[in-house]
Amino acid sequence: MLDANLKDQLQAYLQNLTQPIELVAALDDGAKSRELHALLSEIAGLSELISLSDAGAANLRRPSFAINRTGTEIGVRFAGIPVGHEFTSLVLALLQVGGHPSKASQDVIEQVQALDGDFEFETYFSLSCQNCPDVVQALNLMSVLNPRIKHTAIDGALFQEEIAQREVMAVPSVYLNGQSWGSGRMTLEEIVTRLDTNAGARDADKLNQRDPFEVLVIGGGPSGSAAAIYAARKGIATGIAAERFGGQVSDTLGIENLISVPYTEGPKLVAAMEQHVGDYQVDVMNLQRAEQLIPAAQAGGYHQVRLANGASLKARSVILSTGARWRQLGVPGEAEYRNKGVAYCPHCDGPLFKGKRVAVIGGGNSGVEAAIDLAGIVGHVTLLEFGERMRADEVLQHKLRSLANVDIRLSAQTTEILGSDGKVNGLAYTDRSSGDSHRVELEGVFVQIGLVPNTEWLKGDLALSQHGEIVVNDRGETSVAGVFAAGDATTVPYKQIVIAMGEGAKAALSAFDYLIRNAAPAGAEQAA
Repeated sequence: MLDANLKDQLQAYLQNLTQPIELVAALDDGAKSRELHALLSEIAGLSELISLSDAGAANLRRPSFAINRTGTEIGVRFAGIPVGHEFTSLVLALLQVGGHPSKASQDVIEQVQALDGDFEFETYFSLSCQNCPDVVQALNLMSVLNPRIKHTAIDGALFQEEIAQREVMAVPSVYLNGQSWGSGRMTLEEIVTRLDTNAGARDADKLNQRDPFEVLVIGGGPSGSAAAIYAARKGIATGIAAERFGGQVSDTLGIENLISVPYTEGPKLVAAMEQHVGDYQVDVMNLQRAEQLIPAAQAGGYHQVRLANGASLKARSVILSTGARWRQLGVPGEAEYRNKGVAYCPHCDGPLFKGKRVAVIGGGNSGVEAAIDLAGIVGHVTLLEFGERMRADEVLQHKLRSLANVDIRLSAQTTEILGSDGKVNGLAYTDRSSGDSHRVELEGVFVQIGLVPNTEWLKGDLALSQHGEIVVNDRGETSVAGVFAAGDATTVPYKQIVIAMGEGAKAALSAFDYLIRNAAPAGAEQAA
């Protein structure tokens, strides 16, 4: 299972174990069980503190295994073989069950330990899902920190009957005490905040006590991270408030056009950005959604940003880096069947549609790439493009047209997502050339029609374009003095990671120039 290099790396990690752990397998006579047993045997042979048992209870999923701290109730369970994106989850589970401390903040650790209740979590994942490890690792850690929390991570591809019974059509999909609880990428902080009903009020009280910042960045994607770093390097009080650190990049799989980095993946880039920001004295306020901007002229000297939890942050200058999100079709059935056949991430959810019929809506690069990826997994792909021709690169179009299980329909306007019994069973579209209506029988719809800026909360406070983008000049200045903007939320063309980073740096330099040319509010204390 493990090559020599990977085995050496894992053995080095396992030297951090301080507590004995037991791998308890539940196996059958299948090939996957034999594969899992081979993997567990190799792992057990790498440390004297690891033992292996095949004494899994009769009522457990097979193949599955538990990682238990010997003599305690602390442990986690995997149903399936956690390789691919989940191999890191396996390594962390081994270390954390074995006593190696987590890098989570002490505040969050104490919050998990204080949770009152019995929580039995189940997470369905796919090995190709780049968002799943965040959820799996967060819930695994929680089960290590609090014995009343249990977690099983389940490879949906190996338990298709269970997937069908529970109608799981998107990953990660989380069940709590047998009931559907959430889906999509969630961080440890997000999960804990949702379980701890008093967390929001406590957080708001702490935020309201913050001193005014010199520079306050709203948004934690590439532009926001770059802006925060460039501002902090000037030695001024810098804060960054983000609804989700990393933003849209967290949902991106392969990144091959970030100069000097031949290849990386979204979650890896986000982790690197977060670490880089953490190297400076930046006050990072994650899981904070901005709801209102009150310009300094109306707020008594400082710009104010009101957050969804009721807190307000003050700053002499603000950099808006709120990014963008997946554009939705806006047709009947889309919202109703979201995560029940309507999906936006082919890499994450594609394996759940193995052998089935799906549609991809959108003929740009993202849509064609999605169709190519899905064609290797699903039974049949129908690509629908609104225009008279696809907009993707010619090399991608050529590859797509070479695939036998792909059907391309141009001038196709999707009018409705159809379904019954709580899941998708078809799609209706109109041929824009003839006006004829058509129906496609299928089980899944992947929407790939671009992005929409996260700027609704700014309407009326500063100038926006007809597409909702923040209007900026070549210095990143908005229509409000002292308020700057950068990244995919602005009118700057070409929404690319490398461009967003550059624009974030430019906005920070412009904000610093603004600060040194304009006095602090009269009578106000200088930001610390």
